[in-house]
Amino acid sequence: MQAGLPRWPAARYPARVLALLPPGTVPVGAGLAILGAGSYAHLAVAGHTLPTAGMAEMSVLWSLVFLLGLGVFFPVEQELIRLVAARTAAGQGIGPVVRRGATLALGILVVLLTVFALAAGPLAGRLFGGDTAMVATLGGASFALAVTAVSRGTLAVDGGLRVLLACALGAAGTRTPVAYGLILVAAPLLAVAATLRPVLTQLHPGPPLGWRAMGGRLGLLIVTMLLAQVVINAAVINVRLLAPGDPAVTGALLAAVVLARVPLFVFTAVQTSLLPGLCAALAAGDRARYRRLLARTCAAVTILGVAGGVVAVILGPWLTRVLFAARPVLSSTDFAWLAAGTLCYMLALVLGQGVLALARHRDQMLAWLAGVAVLAAVTLASGPVILRVVTAYAAGSAAVALAMAAVLIMRWPGSGHRR
Repeated sequence: MQAGLPRWPAARYPARVLALLPPGTVPVGAGLAILGAGSYAHLAVAGHTLPTAGMAEMSVLWSLVFLLGLGVFFPVEQELIRLVAARTAAGQGIGPVVRRGATLALGILVVLLTVFALAAGPLAGRLFGGDTAMVATLGGASFALAVTAVSRGTLAVDGGLRVLLACALGAAGTRTPVAYGLILVAAPLLAVAATLRPVLTQLHPGPPLGWRAMGGRLGLLIVTMLLAQVVINAAVINVRLLAPGDPAVTGALLAAVVLARVPLFVFTAVQTSLLPGLCAALAAGDRARYRRLLARTCAAVTILGVAGGVVAVILGPWLTRVLFAARPVLSSTDFAWLAAGTLCYMLALVLGQGVLALARHRDQMLAWLAGVAVLAAVTLASGPVILRVVTAYAAGSAAVALAMAAVLIMRWPGSGHRR
């Protein structure tokens, strides 16, 4: 670093480092850590308790819930956060904003539940071994996702409840996947109930909110987020579809995926500060700061991804057996592909924030669409099923990162090509 930087006493390093983090990083990171611990405990207890077929069903449910949660309901939450922050800064009541967000979440939920009801038979047959109760559990989890989309601050409570409920089921010797799946319904709903009072006290009246103010870009954002979640969650679902007669592979792959995605989980706590920083740099006309912020974040992500990947490749096969009681069906090579996919996925997220800062929302969506197309092509190619799905994840993520980079090169501030 530069010679003019101050020399801090060693005892004050922790406080100084925390002061450098973006506002909200520490509480969000703590909440994510607790939620992550609860999620891992949930899967670990299920893996050690459920039979192989039951764990395969639970693995598919888990992947679908994450896909819908981050792909469909999280965009609603993001729009709520944006509009609530704007109204709070203006001294206006947020009641109309929250009501509009709740209405949107309810509309999405109704669409999903209608699809689940009409397609319950095929969904149960292809994904859940004919168990329609798991489709109903997916519907219940979707309801919980809709509720949490309009109620923030539930991460830590949700994570703690997952640990308690999973351990209770394990101690009782429960061996049905529906019971473990219902944790994805009960934990978030109980967390919302426990944190509801502070939310209600903030619902002051304010100016009415038109549909266009919230939904103007929401459709594009949902499509983009949904495509992104397809890239990262499709492997478990695809292996279930391509190898329905080998449930051990599905459970083992989920265990491998959650281990390979640990760097992504760590990165999430600070990701939310990147877009505001990039937008602020562009608004101030500071193109050098915009480029520097992107470059430094990509470098940090690369270090994080490589470090996590090395651990996953060396210890991954052993950890899946010890932590999740998974069958030893994945090799270190498979973990290498998963780690590469996670690294490329994080780079795609970082570069995507740069694209969004340039207001290129459509280009970002097209980049994720290209990634899904590459993922599908690799998945449908010939070869062993596991190798196809893990390389598809890596190839799809790499395609998105390259597409985002191409957009940035063509629209780079000051390049003369931005329009």
